[in-house]
This record gives sequence, C-alpha cells and structure tokens, in this order.
Amino acid sequence: MTAEEMWETYRLMNPQIEEKVVAWQFGAEADLLADLVLGGGKTATASAYDLYALAEEALPTVGEQSVILNGQEEAVCVIETTKVEVLPFNQVSADHAFKEGEGDKSLAYWRQIHEELFSQWLEEVGLAFSEDSQVVLEEFKVVYPL
Repeated sequence: MTAEEMWETYRLMNPQIEEKVVAWQFGAEADLLADLVLGGGKTATASAYDLYALAEEALPTVGEQSVILNGQEEAVCVIETTKVEVLPFNQVSADHAFKEGEGDKSLAYWRQIHEELFSQWLEEVGLAFSEDSQVVLEEFKVVYPL
C-alpha cells in the first residue's frame, strides 16, 4: 500500500484531518524500525537538530501525524507525535533510549549507535558531531492501524 492510499483510508475514519500526507522512513534500518513501531516496541525516535536547521525544515510538532514507510517505501502505519524536545546528546535519558526500542534498549547502546549515525550524517554536510550536539527527541503513538 502506498502512503497516499493509507492516508486516504485513515482520513475516511478521521475526515477532520488535512488532505496532505506526510510520509517518511527511519534513516537507518527502515524495515526493522518500521516493524518495531508497528509492533509497539518503538515509541520514540531521535534526529540531529542541525540537519533540520540546515534544511530549513520545521521540527516535528505535537499532534502531527505521519505515515511510516518501510525500506521499500510501502506504508506501514500512521503515527501521531505526542512529545517533542531538543536536548544536548549527552543529556538524552535512559528512558528515551528504552522508548526507541533498538538493540538491548540501553542508553549505552543508544549512544553508540546514534553517535555513529549522527557523526556520519553531520560529516556529510560539513558539520561535526560532539557530545553537546543538539538532538530532536520525538515520542509518538500508532493511530492506524490499531
């Protein structure tokens, strides 16, 4: 199913939502992470703040709804953002790491994986990662299918 098809099905049940679909996939291991979201094991994500600023892209907002795509760009589910905050990398909590649902769900694992990813992505645009780099922390819930 495409993102547009899923969004139209979801809109039939929620006609008050806007027509424009926002669809995206997780930057690393899109299939695994989409499956974790659909199964309820992943209710949070994190991204490098500097990449939003560089692209002049708005940060996620509470109440925003998006279609999550797998690695083949097929629609998996619709999520709704429930919390957004920006913190330095070194202040991300163990609770947030657990909600991301990856690996052993520990803060140590989260830091290792995200430092590698953020370093790579920031380097690609000429920026450097540090422990003080700002991170956009987003929590969400699956709203379709239930």
